Amino acid sequence: MSVRPTPQRSLSGPLLLARSRAVPLAVASLAAIGVLAVWGAHGLDAYLEPSRRVPVVALAPLLSAAVIGTGLHTYTDELDRTSVRAWWPRRLAQLLGLTALAATVLAFAVLGHAAEFGAPAMARNALGAMGITAAAAVVIGARLSWLPAVAYISAIYLGAGRVHGVGSQIWAWPMQPGPQPGAWAAALALFVAGASLYAWWGPRRES
Repeated sequence: MSVRPTPQRSLSGPLLLARSRAVPLAVASLAAIGVLAVWGAHGLDAYLEPSRRVPVVALAPLLSAAVIGTGLHTYTDELDRTSVRAWWPRRLAQLLGLTALAATVLAFAVLGHAAEFGAPAMARNALGAMGITAAAAVVIGARLSWLPAVAYISAIYLGAGRVHGVGSQIWAWPMQPGPQPGAWAAALALFVAGASLYAWWGPRRES
């Protein structure tokens, strides 16, 4: 008596696209980063001094941007570029969806003290870091797209003690404690520019 193999359901449409772009893995990684951010923020006794959250507010957005950025790589670059349908809406939807998830998860990790390295600062840094990473995916490729954001934010973090002046809200936006208008304007400008470049051009071709 022969046993027929159980037919397996094949993925198609949005599910296949999400799996090919490692979206489920990215979502799981962002959830893990959110848990680590909660643990880190509450383990620093930030209720005594909110500035103790600075390492978490700087590092967690970098990790989330790195996770999303490496997932922007595609193994079917030639097929994507020769497709009849435009791919920029799909690329933009992937980037916006994962960025919104990261910003929301990380914001909930540091609730309270909104004016001192709380949810606004975390969401702002997530947007800014993702903007740099998305632009880097176009220029140097998705696999190394995390490098420019790490280099820039690390330099600002190490020199935070020497950040002064009105213009510091713009160029030192990762280290601003709360919802400063200049910091938000800089982070949003970076995100819009990076997302637009990635959506239109896609990631750089890699071997």
